[in-house]
Amino acid sequence: MNPKHQRFLADLKRAGIEREIRLLDEHTHTAAAAADYLGCKVAAIANSLVFDSEGEALLIMSSGAGRVDTALVSAALGGRKLKRATPDFVKQATGQVIGGVAPAGHPAPLCTVIDISLRDFDELWVAAGTADSLMPITYTELLWLTGGTELEVR
Repeated sequence: MNPKHQRFLADLKRAGIEREIRLLDEHTHTAAAAADYLGCKVAAIANSLVFDSEGEALLIMSSGAGRVDTALVSAALGGRKLKRATPDFVKQATGQVIGGVAPAGHPAPLCTVIDISLRDFDELWVAAGTADSLMPITYTELLWLTGGTELEVR
């Protein structure tokens, strides 16, 4: 098993969450592609978006059905400036690459925001550390795993 998957599964286990990672036979670089592959709604794909928040990584878990309103999130976080992270910034902060960032399994815990629209689904799908892996999780488990803050992000 890939070391990125192992780190993610170890964080899940510490949180008391038992799941299996689903390895795909193709890369799903977009939420729409992942939803097509899984046969679910695109809104049930929890995108892992990393932002540079004044030099610190901010992970936003957002519904695949919309775009993050960075001004809205910034205001909710006290006016911190947000900009899309570079691939190198993402890799350094998460140990993972864009398109495969899991909600956990990082070198250190990340400040995380969870899109409240994700609570509309009994089952969500998240990346599991690589671009060819996904895993089902509930909204409550995602909150527990990440210690995330619930926010409207779009």
